Amino acid sequence: MPGLTRAIIHLDLDAFYASVEVLENPALAGKPVLIGGHPEGRGVVAAASYPARAFGIRSAMPMARALVLCPEAIVLPPRFSVCRDYSKRVMDILGQVTPISEQTSIDEAYLDVTEQTESWEAAVELARQLQRQVREEVGLSASLGVASNKLVAKVASDHDKPAGLTVVPPGQEAGFLAPLPVRVLWGIGPVMAQKLAELGATTVGELARMSEEELRQRFGKHGTVMARHAQGIDRRPVVTERQVKSISQERTFRRDVTDLEFMREQLDKMSERVSSRLLKKELVAGTIGIKLRYSDFATLTRQMTLAVPTADQRVMSLAASTLLERTWRRGRAVRLLGVSARRLSEPAGQLPLL
Repeated sequence: MPGLTRAIIHLDLDAFYASVEVLENPALAGKPVLIGGHPEGRGVVAAASYPARAFGIRSAMPMARALVLCPEAIVLPPRFSVCRDYSKRVMDILGQVTPISEQTSIDEAYLDVTEQTESWEAAVELARQLQRQVREEVGLSASLGVASNKLVAKVASDHDKPAGLTVVPPGQEAGFLAPLPVRVLWGIGPVMAQKLAELGATTVGELARMSEEELRQRFGKHGTVMARHAQGIDRRPVVTERQVKSISQERTFRRDVTDLEFMREQLDKMSERVSSRLLKKELVAGTIGIKLRYSDFATLTRQMTLAVPTADQRVMSLAASTLLERTWRRGRAVRLLGVSARRLSEPAGQLPLL
């Protein structure tokens, strides 16, 4: 494509989990729908329809708080198998357009359409066709961003929701980002945003005016990355296959727990699930870790390197239980437990049968 390095499209399905439920039950259309856990426990909002968002409800908000804001909201549990089916239908459509696509979550994906288009206008038209096709063939609304790199395409797709199509032509990346808050950039969370605000940078444009050297001295390699991203520079490729780096399972308890035997039982169950997923992927783990969150939200993670990488549930459970005993402060109430398998690799010998 003349004068253009790449044409990247980012597609984000709007209010995905809630939108799937509305498709499955049209009587929910136009109503405040919340997907998540029970409000009487520790349930949080996993997704909210746009009518629900009008009440100020957002993802990760405690469900009890959401129902205070909108008592008439309809609360439904997530149906992952149904949502995966809808997601696959969308991803199949994207795969027909280009083999260079990267699904980053159940409702998001990048496409590199540089080789499929002869001009920038053709890339934009392709995005418009994809948006229409997803709506007509699957029934879902999608917001898309078109830009010369992944960073800007991702920000653009979030710029005009729902059902938006935001285009950032080559050479306009920095100008597009400039007025936006620094939080739109990858890797800048609340803590980093506060640090940057103390330096006088609350917008991307203000961050872009800081020298790369100053940012590097203050924040190391991340400072260099932030400086380039603030200029709209992002050279990351669209990755067609993502290597699994870890497999984890965790549980938030409806009530805080202090019973060691109960926690061991939960670690056994989680280890069994992690083991099953390892076996299905034909992988073994060299490191087993646990995650422990106390009732005051203080969170600890600990890990253990195994002598021989494994997918054996018994070995993983023993390692997790040992880590719990070393980490847990006896008598202190626990809110969440988790087990993770890391340093994944293909087995040197034969895996046990499922």
